[in-house]
Amino acid sequence: MNDKAIQAQDLHKNFGDIRAVQGVSFDVCAGEIFSLLGPNGAGKSTIISMLSCLLEPVQGDARVMGHSIKSEQMAVKAAIGVVPQEIALYEDLSARENLNFWGKMYGLRGAALKQRVDEVIEVIGLTERQKGRVSKFSGGMKRRLNIGIALLHRPRVLILDEPTVGIDPQTRRNILDSIKELNQRGMAVLYTTHYMEEAQELSDHIAIMDHGKIIASGTHDELVELVGELDRIDLVINTESERVMAQWQAAKGVHQITAENGKITLLVDDSNVVLPRLFESASREGARITSVEIQEPNLEAVFLHLTGRALRD
Repeated sequence: MNDKAIQAQDLHKNFGDIRAVQGVSFDVCAGEIFSLLGPNGAGKSTIISMLSCLLEPVQGDARVMGHSIKSEQMAVKAAIGVVPQEIALYEDLSARENLNFWGKMYGLRGAALKQRVDEVIEVIGLTERQKGRVSKFSGGMKRRLNIGIALLHRPRVLILDEPTVGIDPQTRRNILDSIKELNQRGMAVLYTTHYMEEAQELSDHIAIMDHGKIIASGTHDELVELVGELDRIDLVINTESERVMAQWQAAKGVHQITAENGKITLLVDDSNVVLPRLFESASREGARITSVEIQEPNLEAVFLHLTGRALRD
């Protein structure tokens, strides 16, 4: 028996001269949450579009619940529920009317449709607002309704493309909890995000993407092991960072360094040994370190280690 919900094999997709996806392969096991983690433009959404049969790969294939995205598209579409990055709702209809409409598109009718809409409304937590017009909903409520539409036909695989972008922290928390609950009911989940914390919290396995390729994959612990025994230091200084960073890059024990939004991040052999050298170099350049934080290696450090830049660059 095949225990793979998704099997992607050597997927390639080009847009003119842009090689959006380059030789991507991965497996999503039945009943697990698998995350594609990477910055905007890494190729995550293009992969989702290929798995959803919206785009055809120029090379390679993928099987969803055993069905080819090239030759068995109707079977693939029946097996998946897709939550796109862009919200796709009828604003002038109520939440319940939206669900009724899309349920009919999935072939549901009569009592079966009513029962399923009732179930989905409860799952997404919109029972009290089910008759409200969607145009009056918050962004988070629209996101939850978008997820509900993907659940109507009881898909075996749920695919979510950056579902928490642009929403408030409370709604984000609700969505993440809902995804975990759906997974606990046996649904395989493919999740794309550029938020390291989400991938770390949700995922059984993670594939880190950059420039259309998977550059590393494994469990969270396996990925963090790629950094080895390196410490991560986050620093803030009171002046322009270029000259100071050049000095720090040359310091003994510093492996990598990057700056983003006023914070400088370094991967070093031993923070206890390297930190005094950093203070000394900063002082020579007339700079003062105003904040220091030493952290255990995490997925941000892994991305920095593999690419030489921060995940959100």
